[in-house]
Amino acid sequence: MIRETLASLTAEENLRTLPEIAPEGIYIEHEGKRYLNLSSNDYLGIACRDMHREFMHEIDESDAFLLSNPSSRLITGNSPEYTRLEQTLSDLYGGKAALVLGCGYMANSGILPAITEKGDLILADKLVHASLIDGLQLCKAEWQRFNHNDMDHLERLLVRHRGHYRNVWIVTESIFSMDGDCAPLATLQALKTKYDLKLYVDEAHAFGVCGPGGRGLAAATGTDCDILVATLGKAIASQGAFVITDGEIREFLVNRLRTLIFSTALPPISLRWSDYVIRRLPQMEPWREHLNLLSHRLTGSPSSTHIIPLMAGENHRAIEMSKKFREAGFWVMPIRYPTVPQGKARVRVSLNAALNTGAIVKFKEVWNSIG
Repeated sequence: MIRETLASLTAEENLRTLPEIAPEGIYIEHEGKRYLNLSSNDYLGIACRDMHREFMHEIDESDAFLLSNPSSRLITGNSPEYTRLEQTLSDLYGGKAALVLGCGYMANSGILPAITEKGDLILADKLVHASLIDGLQLCKAEWQRFNHNDMDHLERLLVRHRGHYRNVWIVTESIFSMDGDCAPLATLQALKTKYDLKLYVDEAHAFGVCGPGGRGLAAATGTDCDILVATLGKAIASQGAFVITDGEIREFLVNRLRTLIFSTALPPISLRWSDYVIRRLPQMEPWREHLNLLSHRLTGSPSSTHIIPLMAGENHRAIEMSKKFREAGFWVMPIRYPTVPQGKARVRVSLNAALNTGAIVKFKEVWNSIG
């Protein structure tokens, strides 16, 4: 079965490999060649700046323990750095409770199975991340998916199921990872109020990048999330993830969230680095403005985000486009099924604030020449 599957993936031009990459600021090196990196999730360009050096100057030589944490948080792994980071996140989000996890996948695959049960209903956007889909499949609650950003379809489902379930959860991303478009959070907020819903928003691609102080799209739109999840491994250039919720739900998750309970804690140095960056997020507004400028320059649209899909359709076309971009010195990767639906392969561009407009102008010229 394994051999046949690999042969089938090869024939479909859908076989994945792990390229060895060496980062060099805004560039990467691969097989002896250097490329401008347009595939990074380091949206603020933090890894390209001097922040790491400044941070390391603050680390005392006696802090060797910072490099490891071989236990779960509930045993001996709940280091003081967790408390400090969670307090920083709570302060950032106006006093709401914060809980730090090992990664975004652990958050999204674990939270919904923990907080829902039989008698609940989950309605999730068709294009939510694979980690959320895996979480849905672990749930005892019933779940359905509504057409992407289709609020009419969602409301029809709400009317159909009204009164039949104890709790109804709406699940969405705020900025979608593969299409780069935004959820209509203002409309979701109105539906939440109208139907007494609970709202779960994944801000992985918005946290740090948009909203007041970098708090994300929910903060920008005044959306009241019962569960807000974001990652520390994208715009913050660290590792881990966090949940913003109320104190009661946080306490419940500490006792029921399997991806927290049965996982090794993060090393203190990563927690301290995350805290260092997040405390500086409000001062990074010029970087966020520059990132918006780059996006608008590339697409010509004032509503575009830093994630820009260049649609190819079929796998071979996406691979061909990616190859031509690499030949021109740009590293952008083909995105294929099952990451995106069949027939909707694409090259995914993700911009970062360390890039300059000249590089984007050149990339657009290459993009136009490829067609």
